Amino acid sequence: MKTMTIVKKNKLLIIVALVYGAIFVLSPEKAIDAVKNSSYYLLEMIQVLPIIFLLTVVIDAWIPKEVIMKGLGEKSAIKGNLLSLVLGSVSAGPIYAAFPIGKTLLTKGASLTNIVIIISTWAVVKVPMLANEVKFLGFNFMAVRWVLTVISIFAMGYLAALIVKRKDIPNVDIENKPVFEIKDEYCIGCKLCVKMQPEFYEMQGDKAKVINIPKNKDSMRGIKETVEKCPSKAIVFKSVIKEGIK
Repeated sequence: MKTMTIVKKNKLLIIVALVYGAIFVLSPEKAIDAVKNSSYYLLEMIQVLPIIFLLTVVIDAWIPKEVIMKGLGEKSAIKGNLLSLVLGSVSAGPIYAAFPIGKTLLTKGASLTNIVIIISTWAVVKVPMLANEVKFLGFNFMAVRWVLTVISIFAMGYLAALIVKRKDIPNVDIENKPVFEIKDEYCIGCKLCVKMQPEFYEMQGDKAKVINIPKNKDSMRGIKETVEKCPSKAIVFKSVIKEGIK
């Protein structure tokens, strides 16, 4: 049973390993080249992803949701679109770095349209890319392509928002949805919340977990106190008390 569970959780990795094994048997030289290319991109990811992780933590922990919603939310209109264009244009790093940042901004209230604009701009019209384009193809070529590409990106952003809804994206909180959880990636296992409110938290391995939700005002105060005192700000608590409870 444990073996089957491990296989199910790592299907893609196992398939890749089998493909590499087959290539080594059929064409060792091509397999060596493939390993070299894969190693290059793997090294790039190892160098880039920690920085991206820190950036998403900063966005999630330090930038208030209201700021994101005002600048990039549904009501930000054309100002939000232009800000998204600027953010994508001045970005650095490979395109896959844009996805976790886009997801974090989305959970903080950014609109789908603006996330599409940020990711698309990051991919095809960011400033470092434009500079190289001018060097090899000339300014006129770059300017015409930039204008046409930006028009297409804006159209794609609005069209994507009509087709894809927030509920279609996994693990993105819908506005006003009750939330009471501990983020594993932030929890340092200090056990403070468990000691303060054992009715609502328990340790599972080296991480704290939510085991109950507050059902009255006094309980809610206790939960809020654990949120404030959590040293890693890992506890997320919002609107878990039903309306009408005193």
